Amino acid sequence: MEINSIALVGNPNSGKTSVFNNLTGLAQHVGNYPGVTVEKKSGFVTIQDKKISITDLPGTYSIYPRSEDEKIVFDLLNNTGHPDFPDAVVVVVDASNLERNLLLFTQIYDRKIPVILVLNMIDVADKSKLEIDVDKLSEMFGGVPIIKMNSRTGSGIDDLKEAIINYKKLAGHYPLMPVNSNGTALSVPESDVQIEETRSRYQKINQYLKFVIKKKQGDQKNLNSKIDRFVVHPVFGYLTFLGILFLMFQMVYSFAEVPMDLIDGVFFSLSQWTKSTLPAGVFSDLLAEGLIPGLGGVVIFIPQISLLFVFIVILEETGYMSRVVFIMDRLMRPFGLNGKSVVPLISGVACAIPAIMATRTIDHWKDRLVTILVTPLMSCSARLPVYTLLIALVIPDQTIGVFNLKGLTLLGLYLLGLVMALVVALVFKAILKTNQKSFLVMELPKYKLPHIKNVLLAVWEKVSVFIFEAGKIILAISIILWVLASYGPGDEQDEAAKSIPIPEEELGQTDYENQVNSVRLEHSYIGYLGKGIEPLISPLGYDWKIGIALITSFAAREVFVGSLATIYSVGDDFEEGESLINRMQNEKFFETGLPVYTLASGVSLMIFYVFAMQCMSTLAIVYRETKSWKWPLIQTIYMSILAYVGALISYNILS
Repeated sequence: MEINSIALVGNPNSGKTSVFNNLTGLAQHVGNYPGVTVEKKSGFVTIQDKKISITDLPGTYSIYPRSEDEKIVFDLLNNTGHPDFPDAVVVVVDASNLERNLLLFTQIYDRKIPVILVLNMIDVADKSKLEIDVDKLSEMFGGVPIIKMNSRTGSGIDDLKEAIINYKKLAGHYPLMPVNSNGTALSVPESDVQIEETRSRYQKINQYLKFVIKKKQGDQKNLNSKIDRFVVHPVFGYLTFLGILFLMFQMVYSFAEVPMDLIDGVFFSLSQWTKSTLPAGVFSDLLAEGLIPGLGGVVIFIPQISLLFVFIVILEETGYMSRVVFIMDRLMRPFGLNGKSVVPLISGVACAIPAIMATRTIDHWKDRLVTILVTPLMSCSARLPVYTLLIALVIPDQTIGVFNLKGLTLLGLYLLGLVMALVVALVFKAILKTNQKSFLVMELPKYKLPHIKNVLLAVWEKVSVFIFEAGKIILAISIILWVLASYGPGDEQDEAAKSIPIPEEELGQTDYENQVNSVRLEHSYIGYLGKGIEPLISPLGYDWKIGIALITSFAAREVFVGSLATIYSVGDDFEEGESLINRMQNEKFFETGLPVYTLASGVSLMIFYVFAMQCMSTLAIVYRETKSWKWPLIQTIYMSILAYVGALISYNILS
């Protein structure tokens, strides 16, 4: 049998994605399944000069669908006409927990789908003193190829490739039990047919395993249980989680500072060189004042975003993130959230879009809707560039004990978003009524050391999305902003420039040029737009230039930085040392001469961005998930009110 495509299937925490990464490396991409917003990860592996496509299906405990993710697996494997129906299925199981993992395998095997069984985490099984008779297990299932593997180290990956390329269809297929032909019963969650069949399967699996697994002698103490006594403790568990968050944001801010300064200097020098080397004209100005500052606004934050994702992936790889879900369930219940809501909320620290898509694992409508409505309050990585810029501008470079005040501020902004998400969830709990009850059922995976290859692949995937998706938006808006800031209606810019008296002495030439650039910007198209909204935002401590950045950042929050970089670069002569932060520190209100960026206005802006719904893509996903514009509209209104009121209060307190 020739295999051209395979699907990877397995329980959550079985190491399935690690197997996928070992097979495909960088030859993978992420998209969506046709017609739905469930993430589809696919890639290619070349074995003996043959290119084979691989699809990594969502993790599931059973072929019976209870969520949108599991429905994808059911629909694909239950329909040979499905566009992604594979030639064979590789079922990845946790070798240290075969009883539970073999349920999914037997369901697929009994549907007579060509299958290869991977006993992953074989090292964990060995440490647990489990001896698995692979030959006997294969014999019980008619000679199914079985591969022992440790996906973290890549051990066994060559055996798996050989099994794929040399796969032969089984001559005899001995089902564990007959497949129920009632398609309706199979697709209805918790149907009597499903429950009875699942119970019967577990009974037969246990009978098989008596002949397959031997427990070696030994009194090895359970390290997982010892650690969990502390990590999931009702008091120490929360303190541990807070401590990890605290350490994470301190390191993200401290370690990224040097490479960020280096990148900032490189782009400043590039703009300066472009301005002084290329012939004067529109094209040179576009490059020096639009494209290069806009590109710099993307690249400069790669160090921080990379570090943030490194920490998140490590927490997931070690198994700690599942413990966070478990302990946070106790906190979520009083606020009307399902324990499964924790996963989208934590994912929201990376990006609200996949986080909202992750709510499909929540069974109950009310819990899922409330989670969708509050998830954007979690500070995503797109807010990180905004926070970083504003913290650098207005927060003193001081330490409290051994802790950096800027790092503490960053942690505080993330915690503020979490607290407000819980408060808003409590409000929606009171408004939305339902008689449904929800429960959290999950398995705590065994602790394991993170595999560097998996961490790097995951970080590259996330960072590349930021670079190529957000970067395209930022660059496009940077060009538009430059045009709007460089030109104005009629001759108004020239007339305004003529009103500035020309200095007689050369010493006043710099001030004169700055005044000319300022009035030309003020009489540009973007200047009129900014002036139009200035009365609305001036109570928050903002000028019209900040107002422009607020408007453009609705496309994506991180555009705020690129917009300011472009606005403050237009007409700039790029004096030595004048980076974006320097130019913002020197920015003053024209009428009063007072600094625009103070502690009050800077904190006000941070609070605004903690609460504001400023991401068109997030609104689009909310619409697709709720099938109505009602909820995105409600979400935008309540978050905008929160942002404005919160910014107004903080500005007046600190002024």
